[in-house]
Amino acid sequence: MKLLLTSGGVTNDSIRAALVGLLGKDIEDSSALCIPTAQWGHPLCGPVSARSFVSGMPPSGGMTSLPWRSVGLLELTALPTVPRERWEEWVRGADVLLVDGGDATYLAHWMRESGLTELLPSLSETVWVGVSAGSMVLTPRIGDFFVEWPSAPDDTTLGVVDFSIFPHLDVFPTNTMDAAERWAAAIGVPAYVMDDETAIQVVDGTTDVISEGRWARLA
Repeated sequence: MKLLLTSGGVTNDSIRAALVGLLGKDIEDSSALCIPTAQWGHPLCGPVSARSFVSGMPPSGGMTSLPWRSVGLLELTALPTVPRERWEEWVRGADVLLVDGGDATYLAHWMRESGLTELLPSLSETVWVGVSAGSMVLTPRIGDFFVEWPSAPDDTTLGVVDFSIFPHLDVFPTNTMDAAERWAAAIGVPAYVMDDETAIQVVDGTTDVISEGRWARLA
């Protein structure tokens, strides 16, 4: 897959240009599936925030409101009840997966349970655009600081990339550089801290930071 791991979504021209570059065509010519699943695992999320992401309306809209040729909804908690050949066709037919935030351990659980994790290595041309937990789920671990799902066995996630992410720098009172440095000291893998104007692009093993804001590599 081609990865665009964001903190706050497609928030500026640089991140949008990176998205178009990964797609290899205009947004208007591309089809998207949005995945809100991580929201159900976080106590601060729920029906209103999920509606906002899916619909593209404020306060947390933005990615689904881009001028896609088409936008569909993929709810991972439903996939175990759907024949795999049916939902796999939907995923393979999409140019981009828009994966919302919430709790990354909950999202990782349902990616495994649904079978989506198994499918990822074969989606070589598909673009994954993550927001917050939708980006963190592809890292090896997120640290106890970010685990909100009560049933999470630990802080491990999928390990598709070899680094961890501390998102929303300076967006929330708890997400300070000092907090990020303490988090990075305990995480045990390379780590980035980034604000909502920053994204990390990963293609063919090459990692690039795209930013109009503040970020740092901490380990």
